[in-house]
Amino acid sequence: MSLHGLATRALHALDPEDAHRAAIQGLKLGLGPRAAGGDDPILATRLAGLDLPNCIGLAAGFDKDAEVPDAMRAAGFGFVECGTVTPLPQAGNPRPRLFRLNEDRAVINRMGFNNRGLEAFAGRLAKRPRRGVVGANLGANKDAADRIADYVTGLRRVADLCDYVTVNVSSPNTPGLRALQTRAALDALLGRLAEARAEIGRTPPVFLKVAPDLEPDEPGEIAAAVRRHGFEGIIVSNTTVERSPTLRSPQAGETGGLSGAPLMSRSTAVLRAFRDADATLPLIGVGGVASGVDAYAKLKAGANAVQLYSALVYEGPGLVQRIKRELAALLRAEGFASIEDLTRI
Repeated sequence: MSLHGLATRALHALDPEDAHRAAIQGLKLGLGPRAAGGDDPILATRLAGLDLPNCIGLAAGFDKDAEVPDAMRAAGFGFVECGTVTPLPQAGNPRPRLFRLNEDRAVINRMGFNNRGLEAFAGRLAKRPRRGVVGANLGANKDAADRIADYVTGLRRVADLCDYVTVNVSSPNTPGLRALQTRAALDALLGRLAEARAEIGRTPPVFLKVAPDLEPDEPGEIAAAVRRHGFEGIIVSNTTVERSPTLRSPQAGETGGLSGAPLMSRSTAVLRAFRDADATLPLIGVGGVASGVDAYAKLKAGANAVQLYSALVYEGPGLVQRIKRELAALLRAEGFASIEDLTRI
């Protein structure tokens, strides 16, 4: 087992949230893994105008305060999404609020958008050298009188500091937030964000992050709204509030969003529904990815790129290198010369 694998195992002796904080501190000290050499060219792709050295990204939630985007890029991720960040600092929900479901290779969280606020987040992004692709995931404060205004504030503040923006309306841990996915509310949200983009004059690509818990007609309606308002793509999906009866962990009954291996099938089915609804809209597939086989399944279902996070709880940040090796081998075995060759079929 590698040194980083041993460190990941040691962190499991800690409370999950304490372990996560320790991991962030280690990365800040330069103790994280570093990918040797460049990426396999077969994994490079272009997404909504962004050139990615590889199609495997870090999902939001790991680096809420934009503390270690470059350490995670150095570990081998092709792009890194920081956040979720809210305009004002927010403590989040009471602890305990993060649970490992070891028997299911899963995680439940009810964090509640805990973060140090937009100004601290933007300050860190402003200080880092602009290299690689780093995104900002935006949320709304729990007690905001106008949640749409919170997203507009976030967009205005980070537009010049990141390479793409994600509008997160899909966390189950802020009461009422997912209601912004309904047709009228989504039009209001995207309409005001579109107005802000026009006033700013130029913004990076903007993605909408959606829940996996959608009705059959909703992927088509959401995709149409994203197109109607001129946004660049969709991230499918966030955590689920559903619980499969096959879950074995004693933690399975905890309230919050479930992620990890049990989400793979559900999130991939929803991803496929979005691709069926719109043949060319850029999509990022996330939910349950823990191997090259999983990443390949997301790409086959219609994703243009893939993100992961929960699998790192069990495998550590060195996992991304194994996923890339496995995915490159699968692509060649299936006769594809590039990610675009696969995503065009």
